[in-house]
Amino acid sequence: MPSEIRVRGARQHNLRNIDCRIPRDRLVVFTGVSGSGKSSLAFDTLYAEGQRRYVESLSSYARQFLGQLEKPHVDAVEGLSPAISIDQKAPSRNPRSTVGTVTEVHDYLRVIFARLGTQHCHQCGREVGRQSPQQMAARLQEFKNGTRIILYAPMVRARKGEYRDLMDELVQSGHHRVRIDGEMYELDSAKPKLSRTMKHDIEAVVDRVVAGKVSRSRLVDSIETALKLSGGMLLAETAAGEQVLLGEDRACVHCGISFEEPIPQHFSFNSPRGACAECNGLGTLLTADPDRIIRDSSLSVNEGAVAFMGNLGEKESV
Repeated sequence: MPSEIRVRGARQHNLRNIDCRIPRDRLVVFTGVSGSGKSSLAFDTLYAEGQRRYVESLSSYARQFLGQLEKPHVDAVEGLSPAISIDQKAPSRNPRSTVGTVTEVHDYLRVIFARLGTQHCHQCGREVGRQSPQQMAARLQEFKNGTRIILYAPMVRARKGEYRDLMDELVQSGHHRVRIDGEMYELDSAKPKLSRTMKHDIEAVVDRVVAGKVSRSRLVDSIETALKLSGGMLLAETAAGEQVLLGEDRACVHCGISFEEPIPQHFSFNSPRGACAECNGLGTLLTADPDRIIRDSSLSVNEGAVAFMGNLGEKESV
């Protein structure tokens, strides 16, 4: 992709054989006195040529509905992309009116991002996505033959609580071994007492396998069991301490955050599902300016420090 737009020999309207270079992906301002050719260069040359080239790239069937666009009087325009333009007019007072909505590009961008975008974790930036048990099994089979692997179902990750009911449920489901905060416990004996004010990690032991010797069907079954127990997470750890954390749904396995499947509404500031929770999609926040409220910081409230309250000391009590 070129870094600039190059115009040679622009003669549209009052332009007189103009040559110029315009940087791409930048905010560029054309300025000058009235009649100097600002609009002739921006609208009648650059926009017209970008629109004409875009229409020519369409099928002949689509072009018949758009008509033939006249080529502007210019020798060459290089580095130009399909263009949009907004005519100069009275500015809109609606905060929800943007360049994207005025040009109707916003609706198409929402669909593109939702359908073709690659989702990333907002905390660590890593890519997230779906994984099937078969894909997870293939990942675990990449370990060197003979590697001993323990499969865990992460039940609790860095959360406070005693989790007595959780331990009882694990025993009833046949899972008697758990790892709590890095220590292995047998739930058949006395259950460990956890501090409710401390954060804990609890992982149920699902299976112990050896890479290269375990059958794929057993590995997939164990993975499915772990996913069912943990709600879609699997932790595999080798005897050497190497860990692989895998997630079933759209989740960041490193941060433990789950995500919804992207839909166009997530990219709309007019939708409750996509609008910013702070500004409600308006892009601005209404806040109080203390300097405007307190007209004299040396006064007390009763003496009239707050402008809209007046001097309370002078008011008669009722």
